Parts: sequence; structure tokens; C-alpha cells
Amino acid sequence: MVDKIANPAVAASAYANTAKGGSLPGIGQEQDASFGDVLKNMAVSTIQTLRAGETASARAVTGSASLPEVVQAVNAAELTLQTVVAVRDRLIGAYQEIMRMPI
Repeated sequence: MVDKIANPAVAASAYANTAKGGSLPGIGQEQDASFGDVLKNMAVSTIQTLRAGETASARAVTGSASLPEVVQAVNAAELTLQTVVAVRDRLIGAYQEIMRMPI
């Protein structure tokens, strides 16, 4: 089933933004950023998310945080940690593959 577009101008604008990559997160954000800068920014973001989860857990113990806030923060921290572990495993696998290549 084909959905009808309510406003064609909005659809055209969204298409134009997608085509140039300006409205998507992570695409076109920093054109001159090096790989090291990207990794550094991701590490900082990861640490902030994990600290927010720890802070929410501590606030739950004292009773100053609601249960949904704590669950959301802890889930975000868990997902972030799982992502970091997956990326680490892929990096190690890539390194091992490169080391097995004949010179």
C-alpha cells in the first residue's frame, strides 16, 4: 500500500536534505575530523552515558530519582557498553586478520 504525501514541499525538502547528507546525524557533521577525533568524541560520549547511568542508580538508592528515569539511564548505559564491547571485538578481529596477512 502506498502512503499519500500530505505536503509535497516537505517531502521535497526532506529529499534535498537527505541527498546532501546535512540532516542525518553523523553524516556531514565534521568533514575535516580525523579518525582519532571521531574515536575520542565517541569515547567521551560513552563515558558520559555510563556516568549518567551510575548517577541515576545512586539517586535511586537515595530515593531522589523516579523509576523510569533510572531504568532509562541504566538501559542507555548497558546499550552503550554492549556497543563498545562489540566495536572492540571487531577491532581486535580486524587487527588479527591484518597480522595474519603475508607480507
